[in-house]
Amino acid sequence: MHPLQHPNFRLHVGWRTIKTAVTAMLVAMVYCLLDRNPAFACIGVIFGMGADKQESIQNGGNRLWGTMIGGLLSIAVFWLYLQWFPQGGHTVYLAMLLGGAIVVLILLCQYFWPGGVQPGGVVLCIVLFSTPIDTYVSYALNRIFDTGIGVIAAFAVNYFLPRARVVALRSRVEGVFKK
Repeated sequence: MHPLQHPNFRLHVGWRTIKTAVTAMLVAMVYCLLDRNPAFACIGVIFGMGADKQESIQNGGNRLWGTMIGGLLSIAVFWLYLQWFPQGGHTVYLAMLLGGAIVVLILLCQYFWPGGVQPGGVVLCIVLFSTPIDTYVSYALNRIFDTGIGVIAAFAVNYFLPRARVVALRSRVEGVFKK
């Protein structure tokens, strides 16, 4: 049986879905007005929006701490690589440095925030293999900043608009219209 035909399958747009969509849209609009690419800030929103404040702290923390650790580590590794190959272009050597960097990333995440390994590894690989030599520092710092903005936006929305508050407000509004 196809999953969509299963009797327990239902499409549901809940409060978390709405909060995620609206927050990502608003963050993207602000970024566009500032002429900045909103991609990583919106990813921060999506990762950071949990069903409640605690889940937001866990998921957003994973993304934020991982991005910070991976971003800062990528700056150090790329700088080290450029000491040997100032013009770049020796990706095999960069790949070898990546192996050691992943060990360091995992150790740092074990110490600071265990859930940060995956997002930290993503940032590490993107900076090392997809960033021009002249912009690797600013690129990594911008990813950390943008991710932080997105995660903070998700935290703020979950703090000010928790499910219990919205359900209570909805009940009051429905009560007014029933009278």
